[in-house]
Amino acid sequence: MASNVVAILGGRGMLGSDLALACQKHGLVTKVLDLPEFDITSNQHLTDALKDVKAVVNCAAYTDVDKAESQPDLAYKINAEAIGKLGRVAKNIGIWVLHISTDFVFDGKSDRPYVETDSPNPINTYGASKLAGEQLLVESSCRHCIMRLEWTYGLHGNNFVTKLISRAKTTKWLKVVDDQIGSPTATTEVAKVICKLLPEEPQDLLHFASAGYVSRLGMAKFIFDKLGMSVDLSGCKTKDYVAAAVRPLNSCFDCTKISALLDEPIEPWQGPLERFLRQL
Repeated sequence: MASNVVAILGGRGMLGSDLALACQKHGLVTKVLDLPEFDITSNQHLTDALKDVKAVVNCAAYTDVDKAESQPDLAYKINAEAIGKLGRVAKNIGIWVLHISTDFVFDGKSDRPYVETDSPNPINTYGASKLAGEQLLVESSCRHCIMRLEWTYGLHGNNFVTKLISRAKTTKWLKVVDDQIGSPTATTEVAKVICKLLPEEPQDLLHFASAGYVSRLGMAKFIFDKLGMSVDLSGCKTKDYVAAAVRPLNSCFDCTKISALLDEPIEPWQGPLERFLRQL
């Protein structure tokens, strides 16, 4: 039945692909939409996409953090303006939206994990564009849930894990930042949680990440140890690493709020990451 269909925008990306598979396992009918046939910045595409669906999950985003510094107009068009359009179309039709956002809405200066009531303060264009998208979705008054994620990795896209392994194949000496702290989070785990939220359609702002925290360097050590790769790893500071966009140092989330909606504890980051490495 059409009323049971979940539209997944950006459905062939890293999270969207895993979500489509997870929905299948949960017996949910999906409508997977992505470029080139679906453009989230198009009003007409959004109107067509949301016809005859029960809910929509938006995984579509401009995610190149460094390139966003030189392409702010495009980042805002996709991450902000399009989300306002999505909200207005969803409001008119009367459907619930689950929108994916990011830890980059924060400046990373907190001395504790971030809770949902903490004030955002993005320090790069990508984070600012994602925060603007959150705000425009709220302003649309559609029924919605915003789910902020951090340090995600999966089989269907570029991410820290795959980039790190790729670099280790060309050099045995790697420097990795040791002052960025967060929770490596598999998109397969995110997809499972979304499938649990879909029937309830909560209207809320939620933080989700795997349990526990680690530095980027600690994560790299874990990866190479599990893969049995001989790599000479050393630490460096974020300020010594030349990049177009500034990164938040603290990306840790307090996931108490979303935990109350789940029927099992959130798994520590090591388990999903080890399973992911075995898949590669």
